[in-house]
Amino acid sequence: MKILIVSSEVAPFAKTGGLADVAGALPLALARLGADVRVAMPGYGNMTNLPAAPRPVLPHLNIEIGTYKNVASVTMTTLPGSPVPVYFIENAALFHREGLYMENGRDYPDNAERFAIFCKAIIWMIKGLGWIPDVIHCNDWQTGLLPVMLRTDPAIQADPDLSSIHTMFTIHNLAYQGTFPAQTAYDLGFTHTFHPNGVEFYGQLNCLKGGLVYADVLTTVSPTYAKEIQTEEFGAGLDGVLKQRAKSLHGILNGIDYAVWNPATDTHLPAHFTAADLAGKAECKQQLQRELGVKESATTPLLTMISRLDPQKGLSILLPLIDTLMARDVQLAILGTGLAEYHEALQQKATRYKGKMAVRLAFDNGLAHRMEAGGDIFLMPSRYEPCGLNQMYSLRYGTLPVVRRTGGLADSVTPIAADHESGTGFVFDEFKPGPLLSAINEAVALYQLPLDWKQAQKRAMTQDFSWENSARLYADLYGNMISASV
Repeated sequence: MKILIVSSEVAPFAKTGGLADVAGALPLALARLGADVRVAMPGYGNMTNLPAAPRPVLPHLNIEIGTYKNVASVTMTTLPGSPVPVYFIENAALFHREGLYMENGRDYPDNAERFAIFCKAIIWMIKGLGWIPDVIHCNDWQTGLLPVMLRTDPAIQADPDLSSIHTMFTIHNLAYQGTFPAQTAYDLGFTHTFHPNGVEFYGQLNCLKGGLVYADVLTTVSPTYAKEIQTEEFGAGLDGVLKQRAKSLHGILNGIDYAVWNPATDTHLPAHFTAADLAGKAECKQQLQRELGVKESATTPLLTMISRLDPQKGLSILLPLIDTLMARDVQLAILGTGLAEYHEALQQKATRYKGKMAVRLAFDNGLAHRMEAGGDIFLMPSRYEPCGLNQMYSLRYGTLPVVRRTGGLADSVTPIAADHESGTGFVFDEFKPGPLLSAINEAVALYQLPLDWKQAQKRAMTQDFSWENSARLYADLYGNMISASV
């Protein structure tokens, strides 16, 4: 199978969130299964970890889309440590900027134009390469207009190579939809699709809706989230569209990269450990307590949280509990950035409870690894969570998670039973401080039973969320799409 994965960000080159991790890891797993898989993304000016300088492939692509005319070029490298090709759509004016999507907290006003041109360039790139994929796998709103172009552009439809391509569209977070004023749809040439059954959404252009309506197959990043987004509570206004496409919608849980997230080999840790020998975890905890400036104690449970600090992640139900928690023999460490109001509130609490609570308002990958390894209990009380990765990292590192039963959290963490003989974490349902506190109390109570706690750690650490499992499910969907048209 020939698969082209198209994403606005790909790890390790450019990343703002979990989308980049998926776009960087899934191709490697598909390649190991024997697929001819390639990746395409914008050529940003501040990319990192390039294995070599990208080499020119197509020096000149004329891009016309609506009233816009532009020029792009294509360069190529490979995913580090692999032969998987990665193509960069190059246009300095569009992509050599401070941030990928925004600057100083505000979206770039021309984001619709930037990513529409990116989508159109992908189509002419594959034509120029002479490599026509069986499936183009699009991801999130930045690529949502690509299936629209393939299905509705007369020039593309008239080309037998291009008109035969299948499209898959993956929703990583339905809350981010890429909506723009109606005039943008006309400027970009989507007049013929700007209606309620097309890309129009309450009088605006909705790029994500374009992918939902025009792609052949839809996926999202966990089975539970696939069900949730068909409801009014989680559907972000698009639940009706998703219900109509329910037969084409599939939930596939993301995987994690065990070469990177492995406590037996993790280079960010002061000591290593395995499910069979947890001695190194105790040293990781001791060193983490020193690094964070909290009291060194082997018997005090250390609660950790690594998160974007915004309403989705449950800060609104955790903050009211901090005084209660700090009155007990527990410690709390939080790493992340987000809304200024959360920054201020957390800093005030950390100052009040110095020695028991630490807050780091930063993106720090090394510290994130050490907090996964050195913590005892991981907090992930999300209002909603399409998939989530940190709960899977926590399981691997024997840091038992406290999660809300939603999305990928429900699909990856099983509640520890009353007899403590099964389960991998602590699960609550209602999005309120009380149920979260009850789950934390349950975790702390089990922590006081060392033998039972260690058995739960071992069960958690032996769970398998490798990308190979997820890649097989994607490969099956690709194969079904291709065989259905033969």
